[in-house]
Amino acid sequence: MPARVRIQIQDFDLGAEIAALRAQDPRVGAVCSFVGTVRDRHPDLAGQVTALELEHYPGMTERAIEAMVDAAFARFPVLGVRVVHRIGPLAPMDQIVLVAVSAAHRAAAFQACEFLMDYLKTQAPFWKKEQTPDGGRWVDARVADDAAAARWGIAAGNAPPV
Repeated sequence: MPARVRIQIQDFDLGAEIAALRAQDPRVGAVCSFVGTVRDRHPDLAGQVTALELEHYPGMTERAIEAMVDAAFARFPVLGVRVVHRIGPLAPMDQIVLVAVSAAHRAAAFQACEFLMDYLKTQAPFWKKEQTPDGGRWVDARVADDAAAARWGIAAGNAPPV
């Protein structure tokens, strides 16, 4: 069985990841996926983002995401989950994260995929540094991400007070 969670420097192939998730399982009636990409702008910056650097805490990050996947299995009738998150230097338009979920029916796949992405955005121990023509800056958590997690009963409180 392929790993449910991978942290890696190299890019991923969406088609190959979905095929591995389905893996000849005739119970699968729906697959929902989310692919996040690096934008060339940040909502709080006037300037262009030229690169994004992602750091993580090896071992701890994988365990945290595995716990999120376990929570999704406990909460939704899903059949399979794959989370791939990249680290290291990335350029605008690069793929950064994949969350894919298989289930017998679309509602569970959609809900679990959104739950995992909201959970991942607020609870996974990653640190992001944006590079701009004016230099680098660490990216703060966003109030909108904390609010999205709160819908699922996930208390985040990561965003700085406004």
